[in-house]
Amino acid sequence: MDATALILSRIQFAFTISYHIIFPSFTIGVAAWLTVLEALRLATGRPVYRRIFDFWLKIFGVVFGLGVVTGVVMAFEFGLNWSELARMSGPIQGPLLSYETFTAFFLEASFLGILLFGRERVPPWFYLVSTALVALGTTFSAFWIMANNSWMQVPTGFAFRNGVFEPTDWSKILFNTVLWTRFPHMLLASYLTGAFAAAATGAWLLLRRTARAEAHVMLNMGLYLAAVLVPAQILFGHLNGDYVHEYQPTKFAAIEGRWHDEQPASEVLVAIPDARHETNHLAISIPVLGSVIGSDSLTSKEVGLTDYPRQDRPPVFIPFWTFRAMVGCGLIMLALAWAGSILSGRGRLEQSRLLLWAIFLSYPLPFIAIVTGWFTAEVGRQPWVVYGMLRTAKAVTPFLTAREALASLILFVLVYAFIFSAGVFYLYRLFQAGPGGEIEQTHHGVPNRPMSIASQHPGDKPQTATEGA
Repeated sequence: MDATALILSRIQFAFTISYHIIFPSFTIGVAAWLTVLEALRLATGRPVYRRIFDFWLKIFGVVFGLGVVTGVVMAFEFGLNWSELARMSGPIQGPLLSYETFTAFFLEASFLGILLFGRERVPPWFYLVSTALVALGTTFSAFWIMANNSWMQVPTGFAFRNGVFEPTDWSKILFNTVLWTRFPHMLLASYLTGAFAAAATGAWLLLRRTARAEAHVMLNMGLYLAAVLVPAQILFGHLNGDYVHEYQPTKFAAIEGRWHDEQPASEVLVAIPDARHETNHLAISIPVLGSVIGSDSLTSKEVGLTDYPRQDRPPVFIPFWTFRAMVGCGLIMLALAWAGSILSGRGRLEQSRLLLWAIFLSYPLPFIAIVTGWFTAEVGRQPWVVYGMLRTAKAVTPFLTAREALASLILFVLVYAFIFSAGVFYLYRLFQAGPGGEIEQTHHGVPNRPMSIASQHPGDKPQTATEGA
């Protein structure tokens, strides 16, 4: 095994999964929101919901395509860079990934076309059902991916025979408490992504003083939903910490920056971890809080990393800081959602331009929280790819060379950079056009203005500035 090829393969997979995960997390949240918008349109008959739906459907279609393109290559990475992992865990991971195709992809592929092109060709009730089934498909996709990853985090329901992981009890694989703690956590993160995308876009439109009816609906729906979901997400985040504390003590100690046993344990808020000297520099800690967080106790003993051999410890710096970045994003989102909801309920949010700017600039927060959360989970799992059973160094393709790994890494970076640039540019133009508008086209260098709301949907009546507030 080439050590350089191993490092490059890890960097490549980290790059592709980090890049890819932002797209499905976005589409899961937006697909669910599209279903709510279409249901509200049918229930109330208000054209504002139709205009918002059409606006976000275009964005959903672009992001969905980016998610598919950036995700499909990871299946090839399993075979090319991680063939030993594929060989040894294939009897378990293979079916889980296949179930994603049979459920999620079939639903999405079958009904996405109706969403994009079939509104005028199917009854309204069937269009709503199609929207809901696409949302269900995205949820199925998240479930099977989380089932696969959760088995790697805490393997269960298997026997190790002849160098291969063989499933012995699928109920333990699919219905264990670890999966049903992590899956809701990921689902809530996706819904929060959609909620803050809507709220930030609404704030942006209000700051520009355009499409105010649509802006109020997006802003209020996003903030009210986030105000409810962030506390629920914090609860499931704590439950995730409980499973890490029980099943992955080295990861938990790395996240906490705890090098030595403590009783009761303090909670390190910030520090500079020093793995070489097994200590923290410039640490700011709160006494006893570490025991409360770890064991719901004021007196519990919490283990440190020095209880384990160095070769069995994860890197500390990355999970320590990515965890704090994730929590920090969550607390900022909680403050913005509650402050915005309170001011919106009092009818004063539009006058608070400072808060509108803060909500608009919060657009990246859920994406940062998701990516840093994955860094915490995956880097903290090291040196294991199947925790406690298969080391990452043993999972890489034996005959892979550093030159081959470097070539594929460079190729992926270049292709992904091109895809990302093109996708972001097109999304920017969609956002610039706004609800009810068309992307500007140029003719002999002269830009054509976006179509008016009335010309985009002739059957809709003009909206007042306060509709949808």
